[in-house]
Amino acid sequence: MMNTPASKSLPHIAGIGLRAPHYLEVLEQRPALGWVEVHSENFFGGGAPLHTLLQVAQHYPVSLHGVGMGLASPDPLDAGHLRELRRLCDTVDPASVSEHLCWNTAGGIAINDLLPFPYTRDALSHVSERVRQVQDVLGRRILIENLSYYVAFRESEMREEEFLSELVARTGCGILFDVNNLFVNAVNLGVDAQAFIHGIPAEAVGEYHLAGPSLMDGCLVDTHSARVFDEAWALYEDALQHIGKRPTLIEWDVEIPALSVIQDEARKAQLRMDAL
Repeated sequence: MMNTPASKSLPHIAGIGLRAPHYLEVLEQRPALGWVEVHSENFFGGGAPLHTLLQVAQHYPVSLHGVGMGLASPDPLDAGHLRELRRLCDTVDPASVSEHLCWNTAGGIAINDLLPFPYTRDALSHVSERVRQVQDVLGRRILIENLSYYVAFRESEMREEEFLSELVARTGCGILFDVNNLFVNAVNLGVDAQAFIHGIPAEAVGEYHLAGPSLMDGCLVDTHSARVFDEAWALYEDALQHIGKRPTLIEWDVEIPALSVIQDEARKAQLRMDAL
């Protein structure tokens, strides 16, 4: 099993998710950004997007965040997807690589969503083997992100934090702790946020994510379309106290505002880290 750490590492400061509307501003003005994260799949195939990313990488640490691997899918891992990700990692040499704990394909049909699954022992074995495969192909450790979900499964044999802890023990992967996802699950489904924070292995947490959800029909939806909610900031502060400082990302993917707005959210995260 290969779980070699990346040759770089992210600084324990706040960064932002870099999206296309801000590419030109970032390249021309080089604002003060701790680090940037991009979605890996947007740069598969090279071309102008990859050229832009390589320019950005000359000035900021870069993290690659995948949204299409489907680690819990029943179908075999997409060999072409893995090749593209390996090629991208070799080209960019990112400071971090991450994927969601979800499934997105079945019977050869791809679903454009991050779908939950029951936390069973069989699922743990399945996901563990696939994480090992990915790390072997990439030659590096990856971080696995906890998911926002809107249904709970009777079949689950363990809580999410127990599943993630065992996944770390079996594969050597790390955890990308998405605080907003935990907040959404706590509000919608009554997930015990404190049990999650105290249940995952602190030493395995490589990053935090923060974002703002939307309220739809009485349900919080993880849209990444608003400022971070006060309740999520409180959970982040709890995580900092228990787990410690980690690279922290502000995500904003829908109704993307001016870059200064996202920078302001990053400053709020930085102030909380600096207060420790």
